Amino acid sequence: MAEGDRDADTLRSPDSALTGEKPRTPSRATLAVGAVLAVLVGVLLGVQTAAWLDADFTAPPAADSVEVGFAQDMSTHHGQAVEMSSMALTNADDPAIRTLAYDVITTQQSQLGNMQGWLALWGQPSTGSRPLMAWMSSDMPGGMQHSGSMSPGRPSGSSMPGMATAAELAELRTLTGPAFDVRYLQLLLRHHQGGIPMAQYAANSSGVTTVRTLATQIANTQQAESLTIEQLLQAKGAVPLSMN
Repeated sequence: MAEGDRDADTLRSPDSALTGEKPRTPSRATLAVGAVLAVLVGVLLGVQTAAWLDADFTAPPAADSVEVGFAQDMSTHHGQAVEMSSMALTNADDPAIRTLAYDVITTQQSQLGNMQGWLALWGQPSTGSRPLMAWMSSDMPGGMQHSGSMSPGRPSGSSMPGMATAAELAELRTLTGPAFDVRYLQLLLRHHQGGIPMAQYAANSSGVTTVRTLATQIANTQQAESLTIEQLLQAKGAVPLSMN
């Protein structure tokens, strides 16, 4: 293998891209296999952790509860982050970004499996028919509010704060190399910034201990990743996107 090929497959943690620490060297293939395994592990964890919820309530949460709304909407939110990060495993040029993408996939797919396991236990669909974020009050953190004008049935144009539009995802699929790196970081940072207030709201409002715990973990992880993404963007001379 040529020296350039070895460099392309040498992956570093996001922090090491800035500090010059010795890189780790999993290949793209290793990352892809690991991401697939994360999907399976996430589903299994969801089934297992569903049983832990029994001690927190005597009846399943209602369809309009914080617990159900959070699990449904955050699953949708996580699904897009996993989709974008899967593109990064093959299209990103910077090894640190591929490592970040792998971390996002493994973490969020596991969390998604947990939330889908809860919904199955509660007898609720994987996605809801109510307006997106209707489970949140209008005074949610960060000044973000759910749109009460969105009709039931979740029209294709409806979205949540921070999520990429269909046009933005289509553009991302066409990019490779440094151009992909910057756009992925920008979209992922905005995505995290939109998801953090949702997780914080669930952490503060849910009556189910396991839901509060996961919501807190999501908020903490995405806050830490956001700092790393901001550093990577700064190193590339790029600026974050404004909230949509």
